[in-house]
Amino acid sequence: MKIDKTKLSPVNIEERKKLDFNAGDTVRVWSKILDEKGKTRLQAFEGVVLARKHGGEIGATFTVRKVASGVGVERIFPLYSPVIDKIEITKKSRARKSKLYYIRVKAVKDVRRKLRSVTSMKEKEEKEEEEVVETPEEDKKIDVEKETKE
Repeated sequence: MKIDKTKLSPVNIEERKKLDFNAGDTVRVWSKILDEKGKTRLQAFEGVVLARKHGGEIGATFTVRKVASGVGVERIFPLYSPVIDKIEITKKSRARKSKLYYIRVKAVKDVRRKLRSVTSMKEKEEKEEEEVVETPEEDKKIDVEKETKE
């Protein structure tokens, strides 16, 4: 009896099954993109894994979130997609939950907090500038008083 070893998928399925990353880990996903001239190039998408779904089966997916130019961007990648060239695990983290969707809301709250602190810092700077502007006038008054006494 002869065993047929034809590939059904261009992806090395065994290699992808061995990838050990979970929610909370930081990954860099290299995906193939077609250029205008018909050539393919690799584009990296690095971010935090929010969720892994459907385990190790053929339809398994994982969601990656990153913040680009102050805007949160999420992409859902099929684990066994031939469009994905490679998946690099850049940082391992321990999360208590398997789905980290709350990070979306948390990120918005952090941005708002930063905006508040930036506006309050600007207000403090403006107040300091006003104080700095007032002090030279007082110095002039003191200098004028010294000159009149002499």
